[in-house]
Amino acid sequence: MNEPPPYWATATGTNASVGPKNWSRRLRYPRSRWIRCVGLIFLAWVTYLHWTRPTPPSSHTARGLSIQRLQKDLATCSTLRTKPTDPIGLGREKNARYVDGHKATLIKNATVWTGEPREKADPRLGESYSWVSADVFLENGLIKHVGRSLSQLHELPSDTLVYDAQGRPLTAGIIDMHSHAGVHSLPTLHGNEDVSELSTNITPYVRSTDGIHPLDRQIQAIKSGGVTTSLILPGSSNNIGGEAFVIKHAVGTADGRNETSVADMLADPERTWRYMKMACGENAKHVHGKIGERGPMSRLGESWEIRRAFETATRILREQEDWCDMAALGLEHAKGYLPYDIEWEALVAVLRGQVQVHIHCYTIPDLEAFVDHSNEFEFKIRAFHHAHQAYLVPQILKRAWGDDPPASALFADNMWYKAEAYISSEYAGKHLYDSGLTPIYVSDNPILNAQHLVLEAAKGYRYGLPYHAALAAVTSGPAERLGLGQRLGKVKPGFDADIVVWDSDPLSVGATPMQVWVDGTAQYEDPVKLDKPLRDTIVPNEKLAKIIEDPVRANGDVVFTGVSEILSTTHPRTSRPDGTFNVAISAGKIVCVGVCDSELQTALFHASSSVIHLANGSLTPAFTAFGSTLGLNAVESEKVTDNGVDGETFSRGIDGLALDTNKLHTSHRYGVTRAISSPKFVGEGTHHGTSVGFNTAASSSISPGALFSEDAALHYTLDLSIKRSGDTPSISAAVGRLRHKLLNAVAGNLSDTKAGESQFSEGAFLRKVVAGELPLVITVHSSDVIAAVLRTKVEVEKAISEAGGRAKLRLVLNGASEAHLLASDLATARVGVVLAPLLSYGVSWDQRRALTGAPLTNATVVDALISAGVVTAIGLEEDWIVRDLSLLAAIAYTNSGGKIDAPEAMGLISRNIYKMLGLEEPKWFEHFVVHEGSPLQIDSRVKAVGDGTGHLHIF
Repeated sequence: MNEPPPYWATATGTNASVGPKNWSRRLRYPRSRWIRCVGLIFLAWVTYLHWTRPTPPSSHTARGLSIQRLQKDLATCSTLRTKPTDPIGLGREKNARYVDGHKATLIKNATVWTGEPREKADPRLGESYSWVSADVFLENGLIKHVGRSLSQLHELPSDTLVYDAQGRPLTAGIIDMHSHAGVHSLPTLHGNEDVSELSTNITPYVRSTDGIHPLDRQIQAIKSGGVTTSLILPGSSNNIGGEAFVIKHAVGTADGRNETSVADMLADPERTWRYMKMACGENAKHVHGKIGERGPMSRLGESWEIRRAFETATRILREQEDWCDMAALGLEHAKGYLPYDIEWEALVAVLRGQVQVHIHCYTIPDLEAFVDHSNEFEFKIRAFHHAHQAYLVPQILKRAWGDDPPASALFADNMWYKAEAYISSEYAGKHLYDSGLTPIYVSDNPILNAQHLVLEAAKGYRYGLPYHAALAAVTSGPAERLGLGQRLGKVKPGFDADIVVWDSDPLSVGATPMQVWVDGTAQYEDPVKLDKPLRDTIVPNEKLAKIIEDPVRANGDVVFTGVSEILSTTHPRTSRPDGTFNVAISAGKIVCVGVCDSELQTALFHASSSVIHLANGSLTPAFTAFGSTLGLNAVESEKVTDNGVDGETFSRGIDGLALDTNKLHTSHRYGVTRAISSPKFVGEGTHHGTSVGFNTAASSSISPGALFSEDAALHYTLDLSIKRSGDTPSISAAVGRLRHKLLNAVAGNLSDTKAGESQFSEGAFLRKVVAGELPLVITVHSSDVIAAVLRTKVEVEKAISEAGGRAKLRLVLNGASEAHLLASDLATARVGVVLAPLLSYGVSWDQRRALTGAPLTNATVVDALISAGVVTAIGLEEDWIVRDLSLLAAIAYTNSGGKIDAPEAMGLISRNIYKMLGLEEPKWFEHFVVHEGSPLQIDSRVKAVGDGTGHLHIF
């Protein structure tokens, strides 16, 4: 019979026994249960003993968390809650960047711009600033003293180096607050392109220091322009692009540093501030927008991506704050470790006010959206970069979160290159300043050559920004926006010893450093110095503050008085007794230059005439723009506004003309009355087909006088872009193809159109070229390819001779950054050169041997060509430069050491173009410009333009 279960609910039934034996069986447990019972009792006893005796220290909490890590996290809370303040310079004994062993330096006899107004003066009042005669003493990487006769007033170290400035201007080092030097090394190579992390749109976790190449040649070229400090930003292809870093342009032992490293270039080794690059507008949506794959596709999507990123950072910030509050009560309250995510760490730091935000934004909706973001998530915006439309909405900028509205980091006049850069103004800096905001000029290197950043400030002054504000826009202004305003940007005791001595006023045309110091160390042992007389610094021209953008058409005769110079070799030069000229104009034509008494009397007493008195007036030929897309394009990146690219398809510029555009109106306003433009080959700066010569004031190509040359020249491109064409795999193939075309033209009829072939075909124009009737223009930069072109010229001319002809190819090179290497050969071959750009900087591989000029090289390309006797002109590699043609000619003149006189300088942008192309030069009395001030100086203004239409346009 089976045993009953060990227990049951009832004790009834026949088997229910109630005797003593059965009771003991009811109470008995199995052996395993007794064992468990004993184990529990033992465990309880051990636990009791553990809690009733002292316990040794433990490295973990009851939750198994590391005490050491929790303590470290709690200490981190203090760091997280610490907001940086701008580091003070005064009181330091030594600059943290100072390299031991470098000697002190006394710069004596300088004309110093301290960067500050006189004591207790309003810093916005221009008259409170001035140049002062002083010495500057540099020691331990710092400016120690600024004052007169320092060697007599202070006991200086016996081994002090002495530099005699001989009265030259001295300023703080120039600061570029927007540069990609190092992360976009020059010459541009795919392997060195590290400007943007494009794997995704939101990348606050990347750092520009991880891509800066210290041996980028452009870093040295930039410094040669007096730029000692740059903010190196990631690119603008991402809405949040990553961290930026401020560097100084001193690299390795050659520049007085201990090592060649990025860390050694950091302007603030103590890392007081951090910087974040963000962007909005066209770039991110064009780069990252992929329908059905990823975004953003629109500005709407961009704002959402930015807000989502900030919301993620906000959540982490809250979690960190909650953790820190709990841990402060006792580590036993911590439920885990301090929340941390390296992907979002930098953006969380933005919300904590530890990272300065710099934003690439152009348009009103872009600016307003980011102002809204700043208020929603409570972060400051240090500056909007590019900010082309900021001058239209100063009140929107003032709504940004915090008590300090963003600065605007601008180009002086670079615009039109995309839709968001189309609505803009060269007067933006003045408008912003007048609204109480801070304009800063930047390079966006390599978009602009940062070597000439000071020229952007000079143009800002030319466009109405007060002199002191223009100079501050590249010195103290960016220093303050970088949080380094008490260490950089001024010449004061306690500031870093970053100093530039200039050969002329830094805002004057062609201003060039004679020596540069970084942290008190001279950067050049034997710098090249230009042959320039010492001139006084600029007396600010208050007339520049008056902006006149739209011309008025003169109704009657006009006489200008007070014209001091006639910058043309063809104008008569009989002056008035006081040495000035009167210029009389009737029906848009100059009818008298000289005394002009009868014209003056008539104008004075005739109601429909007028007399305009000029201070230091000038009369020059009107200017001609060569090699741009003027007349063939309105917005570079918008295909619907553009004639398009030819590729291998031959076309004529005349057939694509689209006139009456904003670009052409601006060109006319700056004295450019004619342009010669050809279709593009594969993109901007490349050329193909025949160019058309037209009047910039014409409303259409069939307007009377609109065209002066239907086919001015035949163009081909032989720069690196040739390999982007599908049918041309190599430069050698491209040169060979051009040679083949020219030799085929020689083999045919040299002057007549072949049977069945259009007179407007490529073959017909090639035959005109080999007949010497039409110039051949080759866009090329490399000296090696130029040599190949010169060989081709010889071969074709030999074939012409063997065919019984006598013609010589009328060859012109456009671009020609390396033409100086073959200057004598070009002169011998009678080849003309149009330099585009004038100031080359080796942006591409085939431009890598470009001359930067003083203080690095003893000449520039234009100097070498003119010295060799090459007919030379200045062209446009981009349309916006049309405003600067006269300034570029002035730079060539000013820095030529007397090799170019003033009329010859004007010829670089007028007469020489016609000479090398074999075109008739416009009549001087129909195409002219009247200036107030000399066009060879920075403070000149165009006052009137004659354009051959019979009308005078007055500004």
